[in-house]
Amino acid sequence: MADQVKQMVQDKIKANKVMVFSKSYCPYCKKAKNVLAKYSIDKSSFEVMELDLMADQAEANLIQEVMKGLTGASSVPRVFVNGKFIGGGDDTEKLDKSGELKKLLVGAGAIHEEL
Repeated sequence: MADQVKQMVQDKIKANKVMVFSKSYCPYCKKAKNVLAKYSIDKSSFEVMELDLMADQAEANLIQEVMKGLTGASSVPRVFVNGKFIGGGDDTEKLDKSGELKKLLVGAGAIHEEL
């Protein structure tokens, strides 16, 4: 099952321009989701997976183990833009404040730069 979960995680990161692994009650997850909500990200390329709401909590735990292997930490949120891990809630907020998040989202084709 671990290999299947790893493949599913990699597929989701690859298929979505913005992918967030989250827990619904986590304040840092809310921070990241609120920052991302400021942008008009195409819903077809943006997914948030709420690990605590999954029916199979064993699978949710495996996803966090996969996150540790991919990013060095199993904590949430784990935010990916264009397949690249950009960090957690504080990191996402910091990138937003510096203007780098918008550049990453535009570069990924997740948003269109206003003229």
